[in-house]
Amino acid sequence: MKRQRIFILIVMSLFFTVHTTIAIGQAMAVSASSAIVMDVKTGRVLYKRNINDRKPMASTTKIMTALLGLEKCPLDKNVKVPKNAVGVEGSSIYLDYDETLKMKDLVYGLMLRSGNDAAVAIATHVSGSVEKFASLMNERAKKIGANNTNFVNPHGLHHKDHYTTAYDLALITREALMNPQFKEIVKTKMWVADRDGFKYFYNKNKTLRQFEGGDGVKTGYTKVAGRCLVTSATRNGVQLVCVVLNDPNWFQDSYDLLDYAFHKYKPVSILKKDAIVKTIGVENGKKKNTKVVVKENILFPLTEEEKENIRTVLEVKENYQAPIKRGQEMGKAKIYLEGNLLYTTEIIAREDIEEKDLKDKVMDFIRRKNPI
Repeated sequence: MKRQRIFILIVMSLFFTVHTTIAIGQAMAVSASSAIVMDVKTGRVLYKRNINDRKPMASTTKIMTALLGLEKCPLDKNVKVPKNAVGVEGSSIYLDYDETLKMKDLVYGLMLRSGNDAAVAIATHVSGSVEKFASLMNERAKKIGANNTNFVNPHGLHHKDHYTTAYDLALITREALMNPQFKEIVKTKMWVADRDGFKYFYNKNKTLRQFEGGDGVKTGYTKVAGRCLVTSATRNGVQLVCVVLNDPNWFQDSYDLLDYAFHKYKPVSILKKDAIVKTIGVENGKKKNTKVVVKENILFPLTEEEKENIRTVLEVKENYQAPIKRGQEMGKAKIYLEGNLLYTTEIIAREDIEEKDLKDKVMDFIRRKNPI
């Protein structure tokens, strides 16, 4: 019996090693025309293939549509369905003219069921027309740094002037995943809309069920664009996003790329939230000094070699003027990898410090005149 157990353990170990090796090998030979893996926290690129080639992106367009819908309209806002949203070509949540839905249900229908009609309803509600919403999409893309992207519509149906790159789409997705509402929506497997008729929205993204840590994001397909997929996964506190464009093996390639990145880059804690990094002087305050802390946990995926090349620079003055409020920004912590800026976070005050009042100033004067 003992020998059997040992034999089973050896076989399992060999299987895992072979599986990992295959996954890493496949990650280097994906069938996508363009592909990228990006760390959501820093925006650092961990894998790339033709990431700046302009390509159509089909329904992955809806990542930007959802982000703008969430930014421009409360989720509980009632939205009346306009005529131009009814009967839109392609995937649908079967909207009726003059039907009223919450913005929440439209965004869930957009991201889980890829409703083209939901995309038009959101666009028209936010901007008054699809054309004006497309302008808003382009404006937002430029702010994110997606400079090789152009939107013509909110759903991704083919148009010769509607395109992005793997890199730009990863940037847009990273920005969207920083929105807590978006992050929650795209990891939802099923949503029940507050409406009659078609109200059960099951997520088309198999990543949520098939991949360890899978938590988003969006599928897309047209004949011209091919199969496009944006996936995300979180393991050990690190969230990665993967984009593949025009990929006949879209899901497996995405899984292999993410497995490759998670295997090669391990999470390393650089700074912990509320960790004291410096003591500063306080001028004209009821306390003469105070300690400042890091605002957030800083956890990066790094290789073994990269760990030795991380450097943290604190940009904090020696003295600050009272009053000081808890949570007030006092400086920056900048993290560099091999001399390149990787991430910047805030250093904040951990307590309130009031300004000296008249009584305090009188007591200071007395102490100076009558030192002990």
